[in-house]
Amino acid sequence: MLKFFKILLAFTTALLIVGTGTVAGLFWHFSHGLPDHKQLADYQPATVSRLYAADGRLLAEYAREKRVFVPVAAMPKRLLEAFVAAEDQRFFSHPGVDFVGVARAVIANLSNPGKRPEGASGITQQVAKNFLLSNQATLARKIREAILAFRIENTYSKERILELYLNEIYLGAGNYGVAQAAINYFDHSLGELTLSEIAYLAGLPKAPNRYGIARNEKEAYARRDYVLGRMLEDGYITQAEMQQAKAEKLVLRKRGATEIVQADFFAEEVRRNLLAAYGEKGLYEGGLTVSTTLDPAIQTVADNALRDGLITYDRRHGWRGPYAKIADMSAWEEELARIAQRRPLAGPPGWQLAVVSKVDPQAAQLVGLADGDGTLPFAEMTWAAPNLPEQRTGAPPRSPRDVVSVGDVIVVEKVDKPANGGKPYPPKTYALRQVPNVEGGVVVMDTQTGRVLAMSGGWSYGRSQFNRAVQAARQPGSSFKPFVYLTAMDSGFSPASVVADEPFSYDPGYGQPVWSPKNYGGDYMGPMTLQRALELSRNLVTVRLAAQMGMKKVVATAKEFGVVDNMGAYLPNALGATETTLLRMTMAYAMLANGALELTPSLVDRVQDRNGKTIYRHEPRTCRGCGEHAGPGKPEAPEILDPRKPFHDPASVGQIVHMMQGVTTRGTAGQLAALGRPIAGKTGTTNDSRDNWFLGSTPDITIGVYIGFDDHRTLGHSNLETGGGNAAPIYEAIAKVIFKGKPPTPFRIPPGLRLVKWSYEGGTIDEVFKPGTEPGSEGYGQTPAPVDGATPSAGIDAGGPQQAGNVRRPALSGTGETY
Repeated sequence: MLKFFKILLAFTTALLIVGTGTVAGLFWHFSHGLPDHKQLADYQPATVSRLYAADGRLLAEYAREKRVFVPVAAMPKRLLEAFVAAEDQRFFSHPGVDFVGVARAVIANLSNPGKRPEGASGITQQVAKNFLLSNQATLARKIREAILAFRIENTYSKERILELYLNEIYLGAGNYGVAQAAINYFDHSLGELTLSEIAYLAGLPKAPNRYGIARNEKEAYARRDYVLGRMLEDGYITQAEMQQAKAEKLVLRKRGATEIVQADFFAEEVRRNLLAAYGEKGLYEGGLTVSTTLDPAIQTVADNALRDGLITYDRRHGWRGPYAKIADMSAWEEELARIAQRRPLAGPPGWQLAVVSKVDPQAAQLVGLADGDGTLPFAEMTWAAPNLPEQRTGAPPRSPRDVVSVGDVIVVEKVDKPANGGKPYPPKTYALRQVPNVEGGVVVMDTQTGRVLAMSGGWSYGRSQFNRAVQAARQPGSSFKPFVYLTAMDSGFSPASVVADEPFSYDPGYGQPVWSPKNYGGDYMGPMTLQRALELSRNLVTVRLAAQMGMKKVVATAKEFGVVDNMGAYLPNALGATETTLLRMTMAYAMLANGALELTPSLVDRVQDRNGKTIYRHEPRTCRGCGEHAGPGKPEAPEILDPRKPFHDPASVGQIVHMMQGVTTRGTAGQLAALGRPIAGKTGTTNDSRDNWFLGSTPDITIGVYIGFDDHRTLGHSNLETGGGNAAPIYEAIAKVIFKGKPPTPFRIPPGLRLVKWSYEGGTIDEVFKPGTEPGSEGYGQTPAPVDGATPSAGIDAGGPQQAGNVRRPALSGTGETY
């Protein structure tokens, strides 16, 4: 017997040595190449980046995983207890691996070989797997997982491990972390959860889809009750609390609708900028808090004004036919549903699709409306003359049959009375509408800082994500002329300088055709002052002026103000032939209006990282006294300090801004005089009326408007297809609202200019002149000599004695009157 015990002891010792060696060997083998568990100290979960408008309302969210990070110290104690009871009963006592749980799982799996194997991964092991390893179900991974669990436990506190786990765990329906799940399942913060809801969430990690109450209510309640039972068993809750929680019905509450500002084009441009600055990981996982420059009220005004302007233009050019056609009216409901799904209607909220079911002599009957059927009277479709090529229109309709027929799917809007007044309509009366195919853009910018307060990139973001405010490169046409005239002021010209508005031709040589520009309308007005020429946007005066100075100077001015990066020194570019964007032009006009202080257009005021640290701020100015309490020796009010210096001669800039105010009172945008405030603006119309522009500045706000087709075709041939006819009314609609109730702000006249009363072709006005050029002075109306090599004189034919460089001096008088 003694010998037997010696043999058994030796065998046991050997087995222990072999076992220990085997375990040590396995530990050594699987320890190589393991991820560094210390990286968990810098754990930054993928969290949502949010954009906010200037008033603090949510604008947009960007994320790959819906998650809200919450520190463990801010989590309810009962929540921690529920997850520990459900997932790892001995979490607070084991060293990383629950050996009791492992033994229980091994016995259970051996006893039930046909059933799904039980797992024994505790919370620490799940952290190791979720953060550092893959989900591959192999023995090697389980061993590596256990090794990492030991290391994690030796490095971090139990509370830190729980924080990692509860913020990372997947809880179904796209929810990562307990905070996000609480919001999306119950519309509660963690502190608002009931015991029943906590137990439900704690039961999800094992099988989120299986135990989701929306899909499997019976198993969801069973799992919740199991967790409550474990909490009772572990002493976390009382019997009464458990019974009360079990009796509670789980109610999924859809997350309350968050008020989101609608500014899709603006938000997308911010997203593109953030993506360029911080990359995909920074944007979609970085938890950035982005304070944008968006003013929601101004954005709404800009959107509505642009939309109304596009509708006005579109209606003026006739009816292009129905939205769609249904051939078999016996199945109109199914067909209408398919059409609506395939081509969602993009338009104002009150617009909807309808099907023409019958056409009477004075009305069309409609079906498929939100409130059933309706009537479309002929009076609401008289505008619908057929649209013809080149944006012309045919004969006006004489009856409803000239416009619609049975089976037509059309766009309508409910109306109460005729647009031009009259007796109210009967209930369920509708007006014919049409989705415009013309497009446009609007930018509203703070003149002093470059903050973009609003941006509209087209009719509807749902129809086209192409942003005409920043992505559409278009010729600015005559809206470029202020930079030619600014160059003239730099070169010694004045508003009183007179240039011939007469035929002009330029031979570029090298076998290229002779260029003979025309004025809009093809007329000539003879000698005229630069002031009047700018107001009336005379092309021939502008070209002559550019030829006199030399285009290289004009190019330098355009680059200095950011209109373009590259421009050839060719005369056609004086008339805005080089493409640019609406955002660039708005910025350039803002820098004219602020006295040539440099701007960088910005859609973002500030970016903060997930910890609240500011990592970007757009503010060219500083504040002296901000954050300080008034007191002895301290200013009573903070003072805004602007370190920027003018990058261009302020006197010349001041002259051109003053001249541009004539455009909006006596010129091509004279209708804006009704606004009753100083506006330095300019219209723009390109060849064949393919693009219409208007840009206007006050000392506070600069607004740019563009109208045109995406395929560059003509807007038409009437006198309305101009910057003054199409774009300026949109500016006016915006300005009326945002300036309402605000006193006019005059432009500051920079030092070195003299304000004098001056009579010219447009009337008697107050104008600014550089000393020595004002009326009555010796230099009044004089101009510099042509720049050498500016334009070959042999290539110029002015139709008489007026050569390209000839500038006439007006007659002098004591009052400065010339005409």
